[in-house]
Amino acid sequence: MSALEFQSVSVAAGGRAILSGIDLVVEPGEVMGLVGRNGAGKTTLLRAASGVLSPDSGRVLVAGEPVAELSRRDLAQRVAVVPQDTSVPFAFRAFELVLMGRSPHLGTLGFESPEDLARAQDALDDVGIPHLAERSVLSLSGGERQLVVVARALAQDSPLLLLDEATAFLDLQHRAHVLDLARLHARQEGRAALVVSHDLTLAARTCDRLALLVDGGVLACGPPRDVLTPERVEQAFGLPVHVIDGPDGAPIVVPSASAPQV
Repeated sequence: MSALEFQSVSVAAGGRAILSGIDLVVEPGEVMGLVGRNGAGKTTLLRAASGVLSPDSGRVLVAGEPVAELSRRDLAQRVAVVPQDTSVPFAFRAFELVLMGRSPHLGTLGFESPEDLARAQDALDDVGIPHLAERSVLSLSGGERQLVVVARALAQDSPLLLLDEATAFLDLQHRAHVLDLARLHARQEGRAALVVSHDLTLAARTCDRLALLVDGGVLACGPPRDVLTPERVEQAFGLPVHVIDGPDGAPIVVPSASAPQV
């Protein structure tokens, strides 16, 4: 059974097609990356997977069950999300925000158990920010707040992890670490991760497969080396590139010296 499946998913807004007949499958134990230029439909696809929006046609399945038929609690037990916007309107302590990831698993009275408290602390430790536990999230930098939200998603212990530009505000070390955590998450007990990234090189290093979106459709899907060809990248992003082998064998995408200046 697939961890996540998009079946002919189409979404339109303002009279414009955002997604057009998307068919994609994320398997248990897999990290799939969604790549493409701004406006290609990557975030919309994640929003459909998380139940935030309903497709105009087609359907989304999580572990074989239609997202549209799951309650919010049931869906939260199955899917954890790190959104693009990590702003928090209240002065929660970082630990309190991470502990919110345990909410789908709490009993009727809503009290956290010692196990819930320990899982939240473990998530802070895993991300490398235990020293932020007592800090107000309003006092944190954008990157620190991003890490707290990643820890909240990990504490949720859902089989499917959705990361929407989760490394956008992070330095190089933390970018690599968060995506390594996504790989670890996927390797545990048949879990899976779907990752939106604008960093093609880092996505190629981290993801088992990439889906390259162009104008709301899938141009190519497969191993990073097969997807990130100079021809496809130029078609998707509108500029010529070189694709070279990195030290670990993963492809590195470099804009051509003749690329137009914007």
